Amino acid sequence: MDSTFSSRKATKTKTLVINALFIAFTLAATMFINLRLPIMGNGGLIHLGNVPLLIAAFVYGRKTGAIAGAFGMGLFDLISGWTAWAPFTFVIVGAMGYVAGLIAEKVPGNRVFVYSLAVAAALVIKIVGYYFVEVILYGNWIQPFGSIPGNVLQVVVAAVIVIPLVGRLKKIVGQG
Repeated sequence: MDSTFSSRKATKTKTLVINALFIAFTLAATMFINLRLPIMGNGGLIHLGNVPLLIAAFVYGRKTGAIAGAFGMGLFDLISGWTAWAPFTFVIVGAMGYVAGLIAEKVPGNRVFVYSLAVAAALVIKIVGYYFVEVILYGNWIQPFGSIPGNVLQVVVAAVIVIPLVGRLKKIVGQG
């Protein structure tokens, strides 16, 4: 048997399994580890779905981060009654995972600084993306400002959890 073919098949299978696991982790963390806050707009749903999203992006790269975010949180929207948000979430959160992973892969320097920069970029994508989605869905330029504190809190909490762990996780999986 050709060892190159076998190796390629194993790599594709491993990638598929990792992507599926992080989709499931992101979906579960969004769905089951959340808190509804009484904030105007949609900024009241605080969840930990950004934790597996950022881990996927930092440990396995931009593609896995994008897939975990887009499909994991997009599925959450579809099955939890936020269906109108699903296509927007797919794009916005997919972009968050992709950009965070891209920065983590390509920017040299102190890893804590690089991961913090990646999280900041993901946060900007989330705030700007969801602001304009709310403008589109609600036809109001003021109401979406109410969602910003919740979005910031979600991503900052995820950063506080992920940044100290990601170096260790990369060593465990043999990526670092």
